[in-house]
Amino acid sequence: MAIMLTYRRTRRLSMRIAKNGDVHVSAPIAMSKMEVERFINQHQDWIAEARKKTAERLNQRAAFYNQLQLTTKEQKAEAVRRLEALVNPMIEQHAKVMGVNPSSVNYKPMISRWGMCKMKDRSISFSIYLLLLPNWCIEHVVVHELCHLLEPSHNARFHALMDKFFPLWREARKETRRVAKNGYGN
Repeated sequence: MAIMLTYRRTRRLSMRIAKNGDVHVSAPIAMSKMEVERFINQHQDWIAEARKKTAERLNQRAAFYNQLQLTTKEQKAEAVRRLEALVNPMIEQHAKVMGVNPSSVNYKPMISRWGMCKMKDRSISFSIYLLLLPNWCIEHVVVHELCHLLEPSHNARFHALMDKFFPLWREARKETRRVAKNGYGN
């Protein structure tokens, strides 16, 4: 694990731990390397604790996503079939009420996001890992992506649309984060 030092226009030193355990230090441009090294040495306990917490979070995240086996084509195809059976009726129901129609719906093993809407071609993609969430949280993601067909950004209008079409969206988002963090759901 390396220490990455970046000099920038800042008034003070700061540190963060990257996912791979590297220490990223930002220092004021005029600060000597010796001062930076002293700062790093004084914070060895913090670095060790932060690396430990980062590793725990990554292990927790991996354990959550590893609940759904997608290593073979057959496993992936079965997961997509199961998700389509859940999501397609939700899309049909909500799209009709909202007056929207996605051009296509795709299912991918995305771990960085639950869903994605491309306004350019009006397509929506959903993470296969939605299967690890309770149904009402899946429905929240469906409505969220459909709302993007009406409003591309997460502004006040978008939130008003979510309030209108899925009033429990804040609770569903909170539950989704809890489930993904703690690793259990359905």
